[in-house]
Amino acid sequence: MLELTGKQKRFLRSQANTLSPIFSIGKNGLTQKWVDEIVLALAKRELIKVSLQQGADESVKDVADFIQAHSNITVAQTIGRTLVLFLPAEEDKYKKISVALAKI
Repeated sequence: MLELTGKQKRFLRSQANTLSPIFSIGKNGLTQKWVDEIVLALAKRELIKVSLQQGADESVKDVADFIQAHSNITVAQTIGRTLVLFLPAEEDKYKKISVALAKI
């Protein structure tokens, strides 16, 4: 997990403002396979939103703890039932956000 400064978190929140959630957590809950899919999506996007459906058994805090325990993903923000997740890309062509973040 990457340690972010306040300015870096603020930058990530501003970048995530226009994003829509691309993953959701429902009654099936959390699995390692689900986290692996999140990591694959973050490898190309670096920043995504994940929403928690009304029927989910987990709380937002439980989801954030599970994600951080099973991967290197940083939870940049939680808003209601939505999480903003960040993971720097490994390939240079996908490093748009992490390059800008390093300058802050």
